[in-house]
Amino acid sequence: MDSRIVVIGAGMAGARLARQLAPAYDVTLLGEESHAPYNRVLLADVLAGRYGPEVIALPPVPADGAEVRRGVRAVRIDRGTRTVHCADGSAVVYDRLVLATGSNPVLPPLRGLDGGLPGGVHPFRTLDDCLALAAVARPGSRAVVVGGGLLGVSAARALAERGTDVVVAHQGPTLMDRHLDPEGGGLVRRHLEGLGAEVHTECHVRGLRHRDGAVTGVELANGFVLDADHVVLACGVRPRVGLAADAGLTVRQGVVVDDTLTTSDARVHAIGDCAEHAGTVYGLAAPALEQADVLAAVLTAEPAPGRETGGPRYTGTRSLTRLTLGSAGAFDIAAFGEPSPRPGDDVVRLADATRGAYRKVVVRGNRLVGGVLLGDLASVGALARTWEGDEPLPDAPLLHLLTTDGGL
Repeated sequence: MDSRIVVIGAGMAGARLARQLAPAYDVTLLGEESHAPYNRVLLADVLAGRYGPEVIALPPVPADGAEVRRGVRAVRIDRGTRTVHCADGSAVVYDRLVLATGSNPVLPPLRGLDGGLPGGVHPFRTLDDCLALAAVARPGSRAVVVGGGLLGVSAARALAERGTDVVVAHQGPTLMDRHLDPEGGGLVRRHLEGLGAEVHTECHVRGLRHRDGAVTGVELANGFVLDADHVVLACGVRPRVGLAADAGLTVRQGVVVDDTLTTSDARVHAIGDCAEHAGTVYGLAAPALEQADVLAAVLTAEPAPGRETGGPRYTGTRSLTRLTLGSAGAFDIAAFGEPSPRPGDDVVRLADATRGAYRKVVVRGNRLVGGVLLGDLASVGALARTWEGDEPLPDAPLLHLLTTDGGL
């Protein structure tokens, strides 16, 4: 029996897997951050001041049979001796190793970043990033958020709630253009502008200006400068694959895994933001958690390596991307699949400009293939179940899909 399981990464996926394996297995969970595992999805709520850091802590890993080591960074994997070497000089031997190393924020190639991050420049990925930004973002200070995707919009909304003067600089044509159609992105823009934020789209940032080690502004490609006391870099994330690559595992965009979430080494697995399955790196919470569940089932059901078996398999995740902006006057966003129709698709759209509500679904044959919903999302539960289950639609007018109960 492979009893010693080492998990590198104490994020949502790694912590969930450790909770399911302990105490039946001897689990060591290595977390680079000093904090107890937490729900990264709620970081914007901490930044806004709605929650304290303790509120977003995940359920603890059982102490019997599991060791959670905080503030410990894995620096090398020796697959020959099945040993993980850490920066503090310690080493942990494994029978099975799980990489749940997550992703790093993308730091764009901007002038002014060559010598590291100037004072006042913040990535927005970890709880420490969040707390550092919350400590300096005061009412009346001016923050420029570089990037108007899901993370940038969340940060901008949270900073606006703190009373900070917010400017969003996004190079895409509309906000959240990877998830929303232009109409949906326009509604998000109006929502942020209604909170006092200034939004610039199709806006290319060229560099940062700083003086005496502190940022003073963001320089755009057209030469215009946005004054800034703080800059938030929300330019996307990139899978953390350095450990895997150095260990000789197959790496493309992420660490390549098969349907059992096994890498090119039968003793090593990968889940979450660092894993690439069937050519896809999801980078979202729902797939990471589903992968943790499947891998727990694989590890508890699997015979010795090399013996053929059926059993649990990961076949991909179909889930909505959902974002709630704020508590008072909450503005919900949900998106899934392909929001842009192909020729022959049916599109059902409802818009209420007065209430800031917008609903759109794309139907191909008798299946939902995509959708965007903003505002009051009373119908999202039924639509989510239909989408995630790839279920055929009922024999009813398509407009019923966007009624309160989803018509289902």
